[in-house]
Amino acid sequence: MSARRIRLGINVDHVATVRNARGGRHPDPLRAALLAVEAGADGITAHLREDRRHIVDADIERLVKEVPLPLNFEMAATDEMVDIALRHRPHAACIVPERREERTTEGGLDAAGQHNQLQPRVRRLLDAGIRVSLFIEPARRQLDAAVTLGAPVVELHTGRYCELDGAARDQELDRLRAAAADCARLGLECHMGHGLAYDNVTPVAAIPQVKELNIGHFLVGEAIFVGWTQSIAEMRRLMDAARGL
Repeated sequence: MSARRIRLGINVDHVATVRNARGGRHPDPLRAALLAVEAGADGITAHLREDRRHIVDADIERLVKEVPLPLNFEMAATDEMVDIALRHRPHAACIVPERREERTTEGGLDAAGQHNQLQPRVRRLLDAGIRVSLFIEPARRQLDAAVTLGAPVVELHTGRYCELDGAARDQELDRLRAAAADCARLGLECHMGHGLAYDNVTPVAAIPQVKELNIGHFLVGEAIFVGWTQSIAEMRRLMDAARGL
């Protein structure tokens, strides 16, 4: 893989959301993950929430066993989720904030403020050989906390950037660029994700320090109109173009 190429992680949570709306087995997140391999994905992301609103335990078991790509297991910082991660041994565990009443993740993890809660859980995951990432805001205080906790990877929350327009969006993009540069100086691998779509991904993908984007909800929605593999292939094309590939 070219050193300039940015990895694309496909989040299959909302394939499971559609399935769970009616019950039964269709559409199947595992099938979505396998098709994502064909479409140019580099990894699969799945968030097992406390309330199991989309991905369920059986999905994680099948994804780990049957998908020939790394699984990024998104999880809250709870003993239950650490135990599940240790049982399945995914390639990576991304610790995210989670509130039962939220529709989707609403912001970054407060790694600085929750250091004492996070530290033993991060250590258990690292000791098991699981790559730990922290889903945080693009702020130096949070990056410093990630270093202190020993997490080798951070995923910077792009939701605010995606929601803004005009000069405000440009300012948030500058904030993401500055945080990505700080990641490089601190020895952190930099990922980004949340809310990314065709019309906003290019400036983010062009940030040279970013190694991976994780994208899901937009692609599931776009698949209704153009098909799942086509939606992913277009995102892959845009990301490659942003890197001059």
